[in-house]
Amino acid sequence: MKETFELRSDTFTLPSEGMRKAMYEAKVGDDVYHEDPTVKALEEMAAEMLGKKHAVFVSSGSMGNLIGLFVNCGRGNEVLCASNSHIIHHEIGSIATIAQCVPIEIDAPNGILTPVLLEGHVKMRGVYDMTATAMVEVENTIGGFPYTVSNLKGIRRFADANGLKIHMDGARLFNAALAEDVKVSDFAELADDVTFCLSKGLGAPVGSILASDSDEFEYCARRTRKMLGGGMRQSGFLAAAGIYALEHNIDRLADDHANAKTIAKALASTSWADIDPDQVRSNIIMFNARGLSNSSLCGQLNEQGILCLTDGGMVRLVTSLNLKNEQVPKVVRIIESFKPVSD
Repeated sequence: MKETFELRSDTFTLPSEGMRKAMYEAKVGDDVYHEDPTVKALEEMAAEMLGKKHAVFVSSGSMGNLIGLFVNCGRGNEVLCASNSHIIHHEIGSIATIAQCVPIEIDAPNGILTPVLLEGHVKMRGVYDMTATAMVEVENTIGGFPYTVSNLKGIRRFADANGLKIHMDGARLFNAALAEDVKVSDFAELADDVTFCLSKGLGAPVGSILASDSDEFEYCARRTRKMLGGGMRQSGFLAAAGIYALEHNIDRLADDHANAKTIAKALASTSWADIDPDQVRSNIIMFNARGLSNSSLCGQLNEQGILCLTDGGMVRLVTSLNLKNEQVPKVVRIIESFKPVSD
């Protein structure tokens, strides 16, 4: 059987034996009553890492984003976000159908908003025939690109000057911190609420964290989580995987970044991949095909054992702990010898 290399997403990671053991041995209780000791331990650990007062364990990043929008933006209010953001394209329209917020899409290079791009988009409260702007949403990383702390400080000043909240979709926040050589708390302190996924590069099977400094937000977040069906009862078995991930899988993200850069350089050496390796900042590789369609190239790479997909019309490869360091040279050899068939 042909060897395959899982590069579709870092959501395909599988729990290690150590993580499975931690899950098996977890002490549990009823988390809806806030009595699961392992969930509480995870939330305390995550809050400390982020430098936030509160953290809430939720089933997914999408739920964390939805709760943040529901509580801090509010029905009938606008949220400013990049046009390619996850909350627009990959959360089944929950921003509008459930949170009942109005997304205002802003074209931003690489999906990175700036104070200049936000200028002119704020609608103030008090005009009764228009929606009011209540929030700025940033995604860190977005398409593999991290925000800089200095840019986020500018967005924070803009938000404060206009009475806006900031929600940070930090699904890959630890990747962003590694790429920018900062602490996750350096990002988190600039947002009113922030999420990060345990189930992507950190390797846990399920779960995300939603954090904030506000007592009222934490209370409303837990109520909203329950309203959305997110009361998971004895969820300490899942939280144990999250604790293991935070204790064991953060430092190894550096391997994912290095492996992505190696693969990107191999792609750049071919005649069929249009890519600048210097634009690969974390574990996500995005590029266009030359001489054939992106969907066709993606299909042919899948046939070669390099499992990939198209995202936003581009070919996407994502490195994670699924791709072992010793497998990277094999991927490179396939790329360097591969001759795609034109459409």
